[in-house]
Formats: sequence, C-alpha cells, structure tokens
Amino acid sequence: MIIVRIAITGASGFIGTALCKLLERLEHTVLRLTRFPRGVRGEVHWDPVAGDLNLREIEGCEAFVNLAGESIADGRWSSAKKRRIRVSRVHGTRALSEFLGEMSSPPGVLVSASAIGYYGNRGGLDLHEDSAPGAGFLADVCREWEAATRPASDKGVRVVHTRFGVVLGAGGGALAKMLPPFTRGMGGVIGPGDQYMSWVALDDVTRAIRHVIVDESISGAVNVVAPNPVTNREFTTALAQALEKPTFMPMPAFAARIIMGGMANELVLANTRVLPRVLQNTGYEFHFPQLEQTLRAVLES
Repeated sequence: MIIVRIAITGASGFIGTALCKLLERLEHTVLRLTRFPRGVRGEVHWDPVAGDLNLREIEGCEAFVNLAGESIADGRWSSAKKRRIRVSRVHGTRALSEFLGEMSSPPGVLVSASAIGYYGNRGGLDLHEDSAPGAGFLADVCREWEAATRPASDKGVRVVHTRFGVVLGAGGGALAKMLPPFTRGMGGVIGPGDQYMSWVALDDVTRAIRHVIVDESISGAVNVVAPNPVTNREFTTALAQALEKPTFMPMPAFAARIIMGGMANELVLANTRVLPRVLQNTGYEFHFPQLEQTLRAVLES
C-alpha cells in the first residue's frame, strides 16, 4: 500500500511537530487537524470533545495518526486535571474513530497514541505487547483510550496502538523537565533508584510511527521504546556524565510524592521495564538504541 496523504491530530505537539517534519521530508502530504487553525494550507479545524469535524476535508487520506491529548506531566493530578486527561484521550479518540467509521472510504490505518502506563508498576518484569495491563489511573486511562478506537476497527480500519515510553528529544518532552536541576548540579536519584525507565529517542518515535503506517502486517499494540531500558540510577548517572555535572541531590520517594502528588507513583517511582518486541520482529532498526548515545545527540542539537 502506498501512503501519500496522512492526517494528524496533535500535530503541533512535541511528537507531532517532529513527525510532520519527517513525513514532509519523505514527501508525504500532511493534513494537520487542530482546534485553532490559522487559516494556512494543510490545517483543518476539529474539536474532539464537541465532535466537530468536516469529513469532506479528510477524504482521501490513506492514514490517520492520533496524537491529541492533555499533557500528563504538566501540573499536579487534581480531580479536574485527571478528568481532562481522560476526556481528551478517551472521548477525543472515540469521536475521531466514530468519524472514521462513518466515512464511505476511511483511511486504511489509524495509528492512535497510547502509553506504557498501560502496564502499571510491574516490579522490573520484562513487558511485551501481550503482557496484561496493570493497575492505577494511567493503566485505566490507557485501556479505555485503546478501546475507544473500536468504531474504526469495526469499520475495517487497521488500528495500531503506539505505546510510547519516556520520549527524549531536544526542545520539549521529559528531558526539558529533567534538565534544569541537572544543569545546576542538583540532579539526583529519585526514590530507590532501581525502578526501570523505558525511554525512547524522539527520532525513533517518528520513524517508528512511519514504520507501522507502511507495514500492513502490524496491528494492535506496539511498544515504542528503545531496546535497552535503564534504571533511574543508571539514567541519572548517564545524564550527569553527559552534562559533566555531579549528582548529589537524591529525592526520597516521600519527597517526590509531596512535590508531585499522585503522579509520582505512576510516573517516576513506577518500575516498568518495557521491550519493543513488535518493532524488532518487523524489522525496525533503532537509530538510537543506547541511552548515552541518545543523550549526547540531544544535548548537542
């Protein structure tokens, strides 16, 4: 199947911006769906909560990438914040999938974002795409998020759930939040330090998305993580070495919970060792399989 025209929600976000650049460089036509179009070519208005989307404007798209959703890491998890996280992902994805299901000629593939939060805190077990879901707020949201694509799959659309790990790239994402204390020499291990962190370079995220778009054998869950997860202690050491800074300010688990609230247990203290079996089995070659190499590339960019 030749993929020419690709529609993307969340195109202005950290991953979406990089993905659009890659796809356009590879001569795909990109249609950006946004709540606030600026009237420029290639932008289409849609409101996922209100269910506002003109189907005529996306007719002819061979692929659809759904990256929209409230940021998980910005702000404490108040009841209102958690509701926004759930609604933006679950309701928005369901509305989009229902739209696709109504089309006379829907796109051949829907790549819909998910996250490794699906697996929960699993104590360092090797986790693959067929591993059982975990417990907790993020795990519940991810299950509902993925289930919300059912209207599209019922229509015959090939659906891929890209379960993203901690994305490392320049200018945003997790690393932008980690760098300030480390650059001041105040970084350190969080909690016990032996909890696994399944990370992935932004470059590999965008290339993996294109890989699952064009490989028609891929459907269902796909772990978008590097093949070499590290512990929090290993990550702390690698980042400090890359910056040539000391790490003498550890953050005990109780302090992380005080500062971050409920998200501390699920974002920085959870032990989630996820491996990219589907990507590797379908021939994807990682550009950045090692953490040290990734951090050097990001910090030099």
